[in-house]
Amino acid sequence: MIPRALQQDLMDTPEDDVQDEVLPPSSNPSIASTAETMMPHDFFDFQWESFPNPPISPNVRREVFSVEKVGPTIPVTDPYLTFREIWDEQIMGHIVQQTNIYAQQVAAAMMENNSLCPSSRISYWKDTNEDEILVYFAIILAMGVVVKSKLVDYWSTDGSIFATPAFSTHMPLKRFQLLNACLHFSNNNDMCVESLSPSEAKMFKIAPIIEHCNKRFQALFVLNQNLALDESLLQWKGWLNINQFIPNKAAAVGIKTYELCDSETGYLWRFEVHAHKKATAAQPASILDASTPAIVLRLLQGLENHGYTVWMDNFYNSPALARSLKSNGFDVVGTLRTNRQFVPDELTQLTKAAMRPGQIAGFTSGDVDVLVWRDQNRVATVSTYHGNATTIVEGKTKPIVVADYNIMMGGGGGGVDKKDGMLAMYPVERKRTRVWYKKFFRRLLNVSVLNSYIIYKKSPQQVTHRHDHRSFRTQLITSILDRHSKKQSVSLADQPAVRFEAHSHYLMEHSPMQGKWTKKLRRKCCICNTLTRFYCAGCNKTVCMHPCFSSLHTY
Repeated sequence: MIPRALQQDLMDTPEDDVQDEVLPPSSNPSIASTAETMMPHDFFDFQWESFPNPPISPNVRREVFSVEKVGPTIPVTDPYLTFREIWDEQIMGHIVQQTNIYAQQVAAAMMENNSLCPSSRISYWKDTNEDEILVYFAIILAMGVVVKSKLVDYWSTDGSIFATPAFSTHMPLKRFQLLNACLHFSNNNDMCVESLSPSEAKMFKIAPIIEHCNKRFQALFVLNQNLALDESLLQWKGWLNINQFIPNKAAAVGIKTYELCDSETGYLWRFEVHAHKKATAAQPASILDASTPAIVLRLLQGLENHGYTVWMDNFYNSPALARSLKSNGFDVVGTLRTNRQFVPDELTQLTKAAMRPGQIAGFTSGDVDVLVWRDQNRVATVSTYHGNATTIVEGKTKPIVVADYNIMMGGGGGGVDKKDGMLAMYPVERKRTRVWYKKFFRRLLNVSVLNSYIIYKKSPQQVTHRHDHRSFRTQLITSILDRHSKKQSVSLADQPAVRFEAHSHYLMEHSPMQGKWTKKLRRKCCICNTLTRFYCAGCNKTVCMHPCFSSLHTY
């Protein structure tokens, strides 16, 4: 049987088309981009030769790293102020505004459909503010530290060993659920499908948060020399047309993002959500815009000619991409699929059975080196500076390029894998939700805390006293609650019902039902506590027809 994930209209990824790479201009004269026209005709004319003997030292061929000061760009004093550098007043005001607008839209739609009743959760809505949203953030982050199986368990006050009464002290459960339902980031009325590309239409709900996070992540940290570029998968098992199925990932099915991280710290510097389809014959696109190299070039934009080294796996790497990046001042290292274009035929046809254990075979074109090494399996790599130099690791001779790659990328040692491993300890996005972009928002909130921790940890001001990851999170949560929580436990029944000024006060009756369920339609009158089926449509209070309704609205 075909899994449900594969039955979806999954997006075509560059992985599905191995030949979709940067091609020489002469191979497709009908498609010409600016970058292609600027390249000489022999730019992709690889002249493969044997490696020189003795090997040239990698340090001689590597690009010179010209960035003088790396790390945080701001002075850091405590976790709260670091976190607020990302979630500043501008984005918090935007979230508050859009959440209030969306709540009013939901309530108005329910009134028009005559589906709003006193028991409706939205009938108790009151406009939120920045303090309350920050408290809501703190509670979400606290759920990643204190992990429970059910949402209601966090508001348990039964006095048992599993009780956590502090949650109800800062926000009632029903208010938290109401904020969960109404949390919004873009006004639905502003969406014009005709003016948006397919990618923009899919990302419309979460686009302001993605744009803001990318902007702040880049502004607050200067990357070290070694960069890791890889994809990350946020598990989402629901029906979603941008879902990706990647069997070798732990999540397997979910929302894929392409991420550029600092290899040493795991700091997420820039990311891009995979939400586009490959161009069809009816909609031709430039090869650079539709291929895997285009993703890499977009993530690396602004870092040219500084001597950065980009570490990637075989999903992205190719000789053509390596040469293109080398011409822009980057070094490229990573694993390689030997069926990529421009790989020498001798290496493409070289099988595992034809090599003895420990054998190394490869070629160089001067600026790009392609290497195949036989270990337990056949390992192919591409590099712009390593050559075929070897080293001894645990009594085994292996190429230096493989040893360096294992340090920078392998086994979760750095980059994206290191970031995902640190986030997995605090599963903020684990809680079930029916709305995909709200789960993705929780992932971004979680990443922002990790980035704040890295900024705080690498700041020169924190040399004398440093927090570990867990203590940083707990202090951040405590600081947010101390500054923004009113610490009042108010039940939902005590909150004033919302009044919509556009509607006058008039009585409404629930639709009559036959049988034993008729009694359940009646609620207690807010004046005399008598059971009644009537309620005021203006203020959504249950009230008797006479005389309570008159006394309620007589001023």
